[in-house]
Amino acid sequence: MFDWITRTVEATGHAGIFLLMLVETVFPPIPSELVMPLAGFVAARGGLTLVGVVLAGTAGSLLGTTLWYWLGSRLGADGLKRFAGRHGRWLTLTPDEIDQACGWFKRHCGAAVLFGRMAPTVRTLISVPAGIVGMPMPRFLLYSAIGSAVWTAALAGAGYLLEDGYTAVSGYVNPVSNAVFGAIALWYLYRVVTFRRRVARPGR
Repeated sequence: MFDWITRTVEATGHAGIFLLMLVETVFPPIPSELVMPLAGFVAARGGLTLVGVVLAGTAGSLLGTTLWYWLGSRLGADGLKRFAGRHGRWLTLTPDEIDQACGWFKRHCGAAVLFGRMAPTVRTLISVPAGIVGMPMPRFLLYSAIGSAVWTAALAGAGYLLEDGYTAVSGYVNPVSNAVFGAIALWYLYRVVTFRRRVARPGR
């Protein structure tokens, strides 16, 4: 995959980086932890500019996260609660817990989006609750743009500085991404297993 991404970036330039990061954000089969360091490596070899690489990666990521925000806004809190009423076990949330979560997110949405955009795996997921609670679009775009720019600049800058050692970036970042994904998966399974217990508790 390293060679394929490198060839794609070299052949398509900034447009290719934009599209790869868009696809990575909407449906991440290709992690940004590979795309951006490789793009920085190509820039170090003189094929692209580092600033252009960061801007292209940020723009693609921002467009993708806006789509998830839109889907969340279309669903809305009421729609999510109706879904929870029918499939709460697999959502792992009761309607009351959704109200609590939405209340927390409304109070901390700026920080949640800003730092969420810099966290592996969470980067995509954080846009959905922002849309569900109706976070103002300009504010969402501002915090998303800042978080995405910091994340893409850090990865591209590492690839640029390391040049031929760019593979070391994924060697450090990928285990962190896997750990975050594993923690989320374990938490989800725990919530599924304990769902009936949490539903029964309020009625006691």
